[in-house]
Parts: sequence; C-alpha cells; structure tokens
Amino acid sequence: QVQLVESGGGLAPAGGSLRLSCAASGRTFSAYAMAWFRQTPGKEREAVAAISWGGGATYYANSVKGRFIISRDNAKSTLYLQMNSLTPEDTAVYYCAARSTRSGLTGQYDYWGQGTQVTVSS
Repeated sequence: QVQLVESGGGLAPAGGSLRLSCAASGRTFSAYAMAWFRQTPGKEREAVAAISWGGGATYYANSVKGRFIISRDNAKSTLYLQMNSLTPEDTAVYYCAARSTRSGLTGQYDYWGQGTQVTVSS
C-alpha cells in the first residue's frame, strides 16, 4: 500500500505556471504507475496526465497536451506536475493516484491523495 500527499496548489493568473508535487510513502514508489486527475464541482473526474513506473512513458489528455509536464523522481518518492500557460478552465482540485498495474489515462487507480486546489484567475 502507498500513501499520497499532494502539495503546490494555489492561485495563479491566466498564463502563469504552478508545479504540483505528490509525496509517496509506504511501499516502494517505483512499483507504481502514477497519474494526475482533476475534478470540478458537477463534473466527472478527468485524467490529466500519467507516467510509467520508470518515467519512460508519459500520457496526456488533449486538454493539457503541450502545456503540462508530468515527471517523477523515484529516489525522492515524488511525482510532479508542471503546469504552464494556465487558463481558468484548469481550475480544479488536482489529485495524484497510483496503481501497481499498467500505466495510462484509462482504467481504475487504486490509491489516491487528498487533493490540492488550483485556481486560475482570468
């Protein structure tokens, strides 16, 4: 089992940048495929980006492709999401998630953090 704690959310202007972090503890971090999701009230949770165990494969939703970068540091047991060129539509609670099966944007993730709020002002 793995425990996940997100940080780095906050308020940013449109066109600005934020970097989210997700610190993992418990079982070996490198054993998990990781992902970032986001959710706004009244909408379904959206998979934003995902990364494989070693970081060699990354996946992005079309809505963030070219603006967001997912990465991981297995030595630090930390997942990152660099968010650039932010728009008000990026406003959401962002969650990191882990699973011990295949990496990717689809399918069920087993472990979740508590979320961090990102608000982009226009």
